[in-house]
Amino acid sequence: MRLSDVAVPIGFAWSSPFCRWQGALAGMSSVDLLVDVTGRALETRGFDVTEVTQVVLGTTVPQPTSFYGVTTVTPRLGLDGVTGPTIAQACATSVAVLQAAAVQVELGAHRTVLALTTDRTSNGPLMVWSAQGTPGAAPVTEHWVLDPMRHDPNTGQSMLDTAENVAAEEGYPRAEIDAVTLLRHEQYRAAARRPGHLVEVHVPGRRGDTVVTDDQGVHDTTAEGLAKLSPVRPDGVVTYGSQTHPGDGTAGLVVTTVARARELSGGAGVARLRAVGFARAGRARMPKAPVPAARAALAAADLDIDAVDVVTTHNPFAVNDLYFSRQTGFPLDRMNPYGCSLVYGHPQGPTGMRALAELVAALHARGGGRGLFTGCAAGDTAGAVVVEVTD
Repeated sequence: MRLSDVAVPIGFAWSSPFCRWQGALAGMSSVDLLVDVTGRALETRGFDVTEVTQVVLGTTVPQPTSFYGVTTVTPRLGLDGVTGPTIAQACATSVAVLQAAAVQVELGAHRTVLALTTDRTSNGPLMVWSAQGTPGAAPVTEHWVLDPMRHDPNTGQSMLDTAENVAAEEGYPRAEIDAVTLLRHEQYRAAARRPGHLVEVHVPGRRGDTVVTDDQGVHDTTAEGLAKLSPVRPDGVVTYGSQTHPGDGTAGLVVTTVARARELSGGAGVARLRAVGFARAGRARMPKAPVPAARAALAAADLDIDAVDVVTTHNPFAVNDLYFSRQTGFPLDRMNPYGCSLVYGHPQGPTGMRALAELVAALHARGGGRGLFTGCAAGDTAGAVVVEVTD
């Protein structure tokens, strides 16, 4: 999908810190987390929420009260008369949310839209369905977070299987996968001074709020440490070091016209949304899907990979980035300059939105340019976005 008059003002994309599941955010509903962080993000930016006429919410893990969707959060953000869709597309939710918001602006239905994402994988719900036809009327149950990771209903394979499938087909050795993992951790550590998109979380407690200011659950990683890890599968090449961990977090941004984005940024510039693309790969080949999604978005923007300055990815496995680089020729060291979900974790819905915020920050830091976000989702799918940062 090609876009012509949609932009994010520089400075108007944000994320909470991401915390490993059962960590500092484990007891906080993702709805409350979104309200806390979004309210603070908009207030510190001096943004008048009354100009927002639609909110698009992306979330994949049900929470108490979340049945009500967007209207669960809009009144708490001072947007009593505002509604909009609630979207879930597994780990491509952020791209789906951004597309839904961008279409409203592109068509002129709304001038300023909030695109918000949030999820808590900690303490995920146990879904119980009655099943009167079973012996003893035993109910059917599903752990909403854990079971989909282990079983794709289309193939019966797990998320880990998809990475091992691609690694085996492409002949990626363990050493090469570990090298990509180490590079991503080094990039994250080198960017110790965050680019300004992280917004602190205030977690309520009996003795006052606990303030979370940075990611929690990132491990110190060395080549020697990675080499000592055993593969998750005895015959495999993926370890717990070269795959992501589930997390909790929220992220969002303001989507508006190019002219209004320039006004809101106060001269800092805009990130124009050039195109969005989605794709599927072969079944149980999830790490391959970001490549056709990226090509779809680039084609819609009339660009090729040589025109791209920075790439960010959602990469639950180091295999993802290795495959992307090999297929497109884009250098691994020009991807994910502030780290990535492989390092800081994966709360599902907001993961891509944080990567988009980091993409915009990286392009702005270099004085502008074109960027691509692409990331896999749910067995064999992916979503991608092309942005261009200008004055």
